Amino acid sequence: MPDLSTRVIATTVRQKLTPGITAVGIFLFFGATMAALAGTTLVFPGTILDRVWALNPIAYRQLAPVGRIAGMLFLLLSVSMAAAGTGWFRRRYWGWGLAVLILAMQVLGDLVNVLRGDFVRGCIGFAIGGALLLYVLSVKVKLVFASPVLNG
Repeated sequence: MPDLSTRVIATTVRQKLTPGITAVGIFLFFGATMAALAGTTLVFPGTILDRVWALNPIAYRQLAPVGRIAGMLFLLLSVSMAAAGTGWFRRRYWGWGLAVLILAMQVLGDLVNVLRGDFVRGCIGFAIGGALLLYVLSVKVKLVFASPVLNG
């Protein structure tokens, strides 16, 4: 059981919502929205929402052959990101952990893209995802989420 001073410090730190913490939470909900949109258009093709693929026609050509399966995975990703965003803004340790897992998977995926020859997108994604992951793993951010004992 943490002593009283640890609880006071954790409670004090948890009350501060910095611009970086807010930005990561918004990123999680934005990602959830985009994943839901992609998933919906792949599971239910032929709607007006299909026009969104004009932004990334290469991805659509790659995903269309496995549309329903890919769509369900995108919807699962959407739910995961929304849950992470909810836990993140409530400053729950599990929300922080889920955000770390999602970002780590994104960085790993970008690294695979680099290795497959998609250097520009892979490197940009790896740099941005890596920077976000390093920020989320920083001591300053971890303190905001205290410990699993203190806030579930």
